[in-house]
Amino acid sequence: MQLAKGEINEIWGRSKLKNLFQPVDNATLVLFRIMFGGIMFWEVTRYFRHGWISRYWIEPNFNFSYAPFNFQPLPGEWMYAVWWALGILAVFIILGLFYRISAALFFCLFTYSYLLEQGRYLNHFYLVVLISFLMIFLPTHKAFSLDSLIFKKIRTDVVPAWSLWLVRFIIGVPYFFGGIAKINHDWLRGYPLKKWLLGDLDFPIIGQYFSEHWMVMVMSYSGLLLDLAVVPVLLFKRTRVWGFIVITGFHLMNDQLFSIGIFPWFMMCATTLFFSPDWPRRLFRWDRKELHMTPYSDRKKKLVLLSLALFCSIQILLPFRHLLIPGNVHWTEGGHRYSWHMKLRSKNGSTVFYIRNKANGETVQVNPRGYIQRWQESKMAGKPYMIWEFARFLKKEHALMGLDVEVFVSAYASLNGRQYQEMIDPEIDLAAAPPPTWGHASWIRPLTVPLEDQR
Repeated sequence: MQLAKGEINEIWGRSKLKNLFQPVDNATLVLFRIMFGGIMFWEVTRYFRHGWISRYWIEPNFNFSYAPFNFQPLPGEWMYAVWWALGILAVFIILGLFYRISAALFFCLFTYSYLLEQGRYLNHFYLVVLISFLMIFLPTHKAFSLDSLIFKKIRTDVVPAWSLWLVRFIIGVPYFFGGIAKINHDWLRGYPLKKWLLGDLDFPIIGQYFSEHWMVMVMSYSGLLLDLAVVPVLLFKRTRVWGFIVITGFHLMNDQLFSIGIFPWFMMCATTLFFSPDWPRRLFRWDRKELHMTPYSDRKKKLVLLSLALFCSIQILLPFRHLLIPGNVHWTEGGHRYSWHMKLRSKNGSTVFYIRNKANGETVQVNPRGYIQRWQESKMAGKPYMIWEFARFLKKEHALMGLDVEVFVSAYASLNGRQYQEMIDPEIDLAAAPPPTWGHASWIRPLTVPLEDQR
């Protein structure tokens, strides 16, 4: 039975969803726009300074691009042009100049670069992809921007509450699911943190205790609890400042212990979004003048709510997909990406490729270095989906020479200090094998080697 229009309006009137369209101060979102653009500009300069553009996209003869896109790097020096454009667009985002176009182009170019190489998967790059996508739709350019000076009609010091809560949500996702992911057998026993901390015994004050089992367990469990608790703590006014101080210290320590690039600094800046929306205005004494906000029609409200529900549902469900895939996620890699499994596994591997000529049965070993870079080979080791993709590449390369070949591998890996174990069935023609659907494939050997507790 359909509800009458009056009943719908009554339900809407009682629903707190209408609060998502109430005006809130836009100062914190404006500051986030500036910080986001600044950190992205810093990241672009790092790629130029360290020669990473050439290393990752120009020097390799083959890139492990993401299916189904299968993008390839632009030829010659054009990849430098992409990153010059990203740097310029980051500045435009800082300034709020042609913001919508700049944000959309930044998202497209950054996502394109990201999709070129699976060996370069980083959780914070995935986070940048998500946030740069959201930035296209967030009205962060309507104050303290060149756009608000050029197009005076858009000038306003308020935004709908949904825009602030959406960014808070996407910043809270890595924290929460990073904590959920730590509730696993290895992490609760101190691995792989135990192995990594042994390389930082010179860390100030507490480094001398990193070889002690109790310290490893304290850091393992405190990291888990902090990830799970930080968002609720930040949401309550009484605990917000203390939560921010603790999480800032946590990120600063991670920056010193691990090589994780911009991630700690990005999250420290982003976590300020949980403070009162007007805190930058009070801190920097910005005047608030224009308070008008274009009202949303009922149709537009429904579209916004539907879009928010769809986006948020994907971000909530995606990290749980590995529960539907057989095997240890850190061994099979099925469901590992896009799930915020950050610093949860230390994996070493050794993979030998063999090709067998179907015409004469001749079998020869293939040296991957003849096709891919050393860093790509290192990233491929222990990752079944990359090994499978390289096997198919070898078959195609030999087909160009008029040879029909089978590709076999001898692949062993060690997870979190375990003894090495065979990872892939050596009797199967991997080039003809089905891809790992959602990370699962019958040709991936299950993990059977136990984790030995070495105190």
